[in-house]
Amino acid sequence: MDAPISPQARLNEAIDLVNAGQIGRAMRVCRDTLNELPNDINMTALLGALLLKSKELGLAEKYLRRAIDLAPDFAKPHEDLGYLLQQSGRLEDAAASLSEAIRLDPKAEHAHLSLGRVLAQLGRGEQADASFDQAFELNPRRKLLAIAAEHHQAGRLEEAETAYRNLLAEVPNQVDALRLLAGILMERGRVEEAEAKLQQVISLAPDFCLAYVDLGNLLHEQYRYDEAIRCFERTTQLEPTRAKMHYLLASALASAGRTFDALAAYEKVLELRPSHAGAWLGLGHTLKTVGRQTEAVEAYRKCISMSPNNGESYWSLANLKTYHLNDQDIAAMENALAHAELSELSRVNFHFALAKAHEDSGAFEQAWHHYSQGNEEQRMLEHYDPVQSEVTNDELIEVFNANFLDSRQGQGHPETAPIFIVGLPRSGSTLVEQVLASHSQVEGTSELPYVGRVATSLNRNRADGINYPYSVRELKPQNWHQLAEDYLRQAQGHRFTNKPRFIDKMPNNFPSIGLIHLMLPDAKIIDTRRYPLDTTLSCYRQLFAKGQTFVYDLMEIGEYYLQYERMMDHWHEALPGRVLTVQYEEMVSDLENQVRRLLDYCELPWEDACLRFHETERPVRTASSEQVRQPIYAGSVNFWRHYDAHLDELKEVLAPSLPRYQQYETINR
Repeated sequence: MDAPISPQARLNEAIDLVNAGQIGRAMRVCRDTLNELPNDINMTALLGALLLKSKELGLAEKYLRRAIDLAPDFAKPHEDLGYLLQQSGRLEDAAASLSEAIRLDPKAEHAHLSLGRVLAQLGRGEQADASFDQAFELNPRRKLLAIAAEHHQAGRLEEAETAYRNLLAEVPNQVDALRLLAGILMERGRVEEAEAKLQQVISLAPDFCLAYVDLGNLLHEQYRYDEAIRCFERTTQLEPTRAKMHYLLASALASAGRTFDALAAYEKVLELRPSHAGAWLGLGHTLKTVGRQTEAVEAYRKCISMSPNNGESYWSLANLKTYHLNDQDIAAMENALAHAELSELSRVNFHFALAKAHEDSGAFEQAWHHYSQGNEEQRMLEHYDPVQSEVTNDELIEVFNANFLDSRQGQGHPETAPIFIVGLPRSGSTLVEQVLASHSQVEGTSELPYVGRVATSLNRNRADGINYPYSVRELKPQNWHQLAEDYLRQAQGHRFTNKPRFIDKMPNNFPSIGLIHLMLPDAKIIDTRRYPLDTTLSCYRQLFAKGQTFVYDLMEIGEYYLQYERMMDHWHEALPGRVLTVQYEEMVSDLENQVRRLLDYCELPWEDACLRFHETERPVRTASSEQVRQPIYAGSVNFWRHYDAHLDELKEVLAPSLPRYQQYETINR
């Protein structure tokens, strides 16, 4: 017969599991022991601490109070209970519990620190400072961390970085300092170094949830969605009842195009915290993406009820395009603009939503007022340099000239899967994408950022300062093949079917056509165009979630259009026949012939489903998502005429281009 396992051995087993990050298994050991030995003080206190760590505050409090009843002189349960009471907002009780923990163990550094925070929340500044000083006396290195954090919070990044590094010189594996230093490095643009620090933190502390949050956010910002998702999945395991962790996961899943997984994650957030306005907004965006408009409207309305001064909710409703805001909405938005304390971004969103609401009712002068105001305010929040855009295009034309392109013909990857759709936003690209994605051999993905990332990768580790595009002159045939491999590998993360072809609908890829051609010489490239005044005005009437920084000033939009046209003229001259131009007005007036032309160019057999594109069920994440779920219509052709009286400056800028499109001015709407 086996000898019974001692309580000490069971405690050691549970602690080993905690140190290995296996909190759930450790709690099971505690519970199994307490079933046999209900008065085991160590297991009772440990289970209470683990439940607190897992944010199960109600159960945690039960076990911690039980531990205190069993051993009133045991300091640790008092300390844990004090922290729990602070988290629950019961500050006076928290101060009492933490004070008792310190009476029982005056050297309990964390208890002094927690008491200082509680006293500060209660407004007892002198007592809080005394508690902090006591904690720092017990652990002088924590004072160094606090000084560094104070510099960081005040925006003194250089001083903060120096302080963190001084602390780490003494204690190289201090995980808080490593994580906070990584935050400084991210703010200063040293992303690779920041990532290395966060990876070091995670290797030292595998259950440090905040480190996974920071790393996940860093990876998300770099479009490394699969890695970001893995980080946020880990945070939901570490803190399964905390809504924020599921919200971060939902946002990453949505960005990665895993739309239905994102829906489930947003629903989990709302299960944990039904009043989470951000989750209602994200749920609305995701429902819109999959075409469930009625439910999307309900989600946006729920967000408005939770956060009435968040203008993005109203703009999201207006941006459905096929949904009209009502008089009550207009009154609420006007009242918010006049009387509420709004963030700059909310003000912009309210202006765009009001503009769309007035436009839908035919009040174009009122609409223009709000479009002008919204664009003016948003332009102040953007960083766009039109001179730099022109200089960059000069460099691209210089490098990717006909001789350069001819001399490197056929050096890239032979993959035929990608179909690139380029052009300006609001030029009909979503319509072309939807038509092609209705074909049985084509998968629609998203506006993928990976061509830009490939170009940026050519700037790395260049001690000589030679950057893209000049750096491509040194590339060998194998380098072009590898760049294509890098692009295809990253794009694969957005493919969820086994269809042989896929669409990358990033409009901003038009300056990179030379790069695309040399990487993927057999890929298809489609340029979508629309009458210049309609394209530019439609951009001006659209508040973009991110990017497209050139659209918030009519003069700058006009100049950008001319630069776009200049680049496309160059590609047609240097690569004759390589790019197919599709004119939106012709798609609207002669759909079948234009679809046949598209399919012929893409070397795809005819399928009637491409004419019935509006019946295709697939996630669509652009501003035109609801419009492409309707049959073809001409309502947006020559829409600019409604605002003709306000477009003189834009017309003057576009004057060199407008004669090229004269035949489209007379198409009836």
